[in-house]
Amino acid sequence: MNKLRVGITGQDGFVGQYLYNTLGLSPEEFERIDFNRDDFDNQTKLNDFVAQCDVIVHLAAMNRHPDPEVIYNTNIDLVKKIILALETCQSKAHVLFSSSSQEENENLYGKSKKEGRELLTKWADKSGGKFTGMVIPNVFGPFGKPYYNSFIATFSHQLSHNEQPKIEKDTDVKLIYIGDLIDVIISEIVKETGENILVVPHTDQKKVSEILALLEIFKSQYLDAGIIPELKDLFELNLFNTFRCYMDIRNHYPVKFVKHADPRGIFVEVIRLNVGGQVSFSTTVPGITRGNHFHTRKIERFAVIKGKALIQLRKIGTEDVFDFYLDGNEPAYVDMPIWYTHNIKNIGDEELYTNFWINEFFNQDDPDTYFETV
Repeated sequence: MNKLRVGITGQDGFVGQYLYNTLGLSPEEFERIDFNRDDFDNQTKLNDFVAQCDVIVHLAAMNRHPDPEVIYNTNIDLVKKIILALETCQSKAHVLFSSSSQEENENLYGKSKKEGRELLTKWADKSGGKFTGMVIPNVFGPFGKPYYNSFIATFSHQLSHNEQPKIEKDTDVKLIYIGDLIDVIISEIVKETGENILVVPHTDQKKVSEILALLEIFKSQYLDAGIIPELKDLFELNLFNTFRCYMDIRNHYPVKFVKHADPRGIFVEVIRLNVGGQVSFSTTVPGITRGNHFHTRKIERFAVIKGKALIQLRKIGTEDVFDFYLDGNEPAYVDMPIWYTHNIKNIGDEELYTNFWINEFFNQDDPDTYFETV
């Protein structure tokens, strides 16, 4: 089977980065055609990009600007440039366009999305191309930009940096988690036909105050006390993983345990949790490295109780590596954020003793474990 060649405008944005990385988990199915924001400023480069693609996911857009006219003009201009490239190349690519539930609102952002979708619909009708216009509800998830992508990103950033969020309007908000949205997009990518309007259903509906209350629990229990909070459903798990990604992990870890010593030896409490999961124990001989993988949903804790270890983390798609040195003489732990590849190496002269906790039982058919060297 030939790979689908997929290009993503807005590849470095919130949804684009998540989609790009998720497609990378299936290299046997998809070839990712890299896109640079500057390509919009050079029609020849944009033409070259379009010519390479079987599928184009047009995510690039402006969401915030002091002047709404700038938002409108920018978003319409981007659509027109894409259409010009499609016509120049006589492309038959399947174009997916991210519109917004704000289409029906009386603002220029919503208007730019609706008119952009309509322009691409006309291109498809005229050229015989395939087009899917996705009307998307409010999206939240890890690595969204605070004060830009979502109030959840803003609240999480503020709480994790000891700031107190303020609710401007306590409304009911229809939400979709970024991982669920990506599943929808990929299901459309592999379809042989397009549909002019695809209203992406929301997965959750919550009041702003309800979400803030949960985030404040995560802050007090997890960030301040190291306790894994109770996560009653998938929404709360997704919200917790979102909150965790805004922590300043370089300065937060490693977190030292309280060590109790008496003539009998020592006692260390490794984890307090209000959620289930699986605890494992391992020894590692000197010089050996374990791990070099990442998870997209699992919560995981490495606790060093004897020996010397180097724990390394690197966010997928970046080059910055976080190094954490742990010593069993001062037992400590590091938690693994999702989408961070991680490993642990014995850098001492004796066996390394480590406790591992993860929030779900291991499932061979759905391990959520992807190998990539830190």
